[in-house]
Amino acid sequence: MIARTWHGWTTASLADEYQHHYATVVATELRGIPGFRGARLLRHQSGGEVRFTSITFFTDVDAIRAFAGDEYEFAVVAEQARKVLTRWDERVVHDEVAIFVTG
Repeated sequence: MIARTWHGWTTASLADEYQHHYATVVATELRGIPGFRGARLLRHQSGGEVRFTSITFFTDVDAIRAFAGDEYEFAVVAEQARKVLTRWDERVVHDEVAIFVTG
């Protein structure tokens, strides 16, 4: 399994809007991809800025390509998300999952 990690930042006043976008639009798209195994969206506020960390899990690179396209090392940031984020990682990090524990 592969973990795909990405960061995006926004203002505290727009953070709920991005979180809603992720919970609805992004989650719906991900659920339709064969090989998708789950996602986590982490939220960290520091002053007036919020950093989101998205970690998505896929069975293999082919599943990631189904989501991100052939140039899967680059972030997928929809126009709706670009309107509320102040900046984001242009590239994502892919790591092999060594241990995956669920409750």
